[in-house]
Amino acid sequence: MSITIGQFLSQLSHHGQKYLVYPAAFEDYPRYIELPSTLKLPYTDVELQTPDDVVLRCFLIRQAQLSSSLATVIMFHGNGMNHGDVLEAAYEFYVRGCNVLTVSYRGYGNSTGSPSEKGLRIDAQTALDHILSDPSLSNIPIVIFGQSLGGAVAIDLASRNHSKVSALIIENTFTSLPDVVRGWPYIGVFSFLCTQKWNSASKIPQIPPTLPILMLSGLLDEVVPEKHMRNLWNIASVRGTPKSGGWCRKPRPVEAYVTPQKDMFQSFPNGHHPDTYNQQGYWESVQEFFDNLDLNPRP
Repeated sequence: MSITIGQFLSQLSHHGQKYLVYPAAFEDYPRYIELPSTLKLPYTDVELQTPDDVVLRCFLIRQAQLSSSLATVIMFHGNGMNHGDVLEAAYEFYVRGCNVLTVSYRGYGNSTGSPSEKGLRIDAQTALDHILSDPSLSNIPIVIFGQSLGGAVAIDLASRNHSKVSALIIENTFTSLPDVVRGWPYIGVFSFLCTQKWNSASKIPQIPPTLPILMLSGLLDEVVPEKHMRNLWNIASVRGTPKSGGWCRKPRPVEAYVTPQKDMFQSFPNGHHPDTYNQQGYWESVQEFFDNLDLNPRP
């Protein structure tokens, strides 16, 4: 939906920075949300209540034979989307044997509430906790997937729940929001004023090297320059490296360093920010990543 400059300035003055970071959360109602049935996907409408009483609207797409499911993929969308906008990608996961949960953050789609970094972190945890509490899904491996802003949400969630998930997939996301703003002309010098940080560069090292990560990068991304994904990959490649004990009286025990064995990075020369998942070789890369995982049932 297009808006005039006057409408943009009015929204910006009213909502401040959050309007720039979470624009689709401030769209007028009614909002269009594509249904999984348009792609002939079986689904259930799910409402999740967060600990701070926000209601999240989601789609849960289940395999007919849950016992043979490869994994359950929790999908986190970009800042200009809602959970119906990721259904083409959800379809690709479904045909590969996965259950899929798509989530609209607070304020997005028809979810209640207003977005913030703190709030979206609660939303993501609520989605994961829902899967873990479902008796029919709790023993199936969980894969977290995120695009753009959703990549930051996914990284944060994985960094806090690495023992509960089996893999992480991120596409066209950033090292941090201040880093993105720093690259903008004229206003980049004011990046220190960003209130929404989403510092993925500091969260990646908290993910153990034993948790596989797939990074998918469109080299023509005009929103998040591809250097962000490359920098995240460089950080991920050395996560778990033992740190020096520094100057201390007693030597600290040093754990054996385990190099990440199953991480993958795949770039797509013609991939733009919104269409990388449609690039040739994208889903073949996802399948190769899955094939290398040990997706055993959860205990």
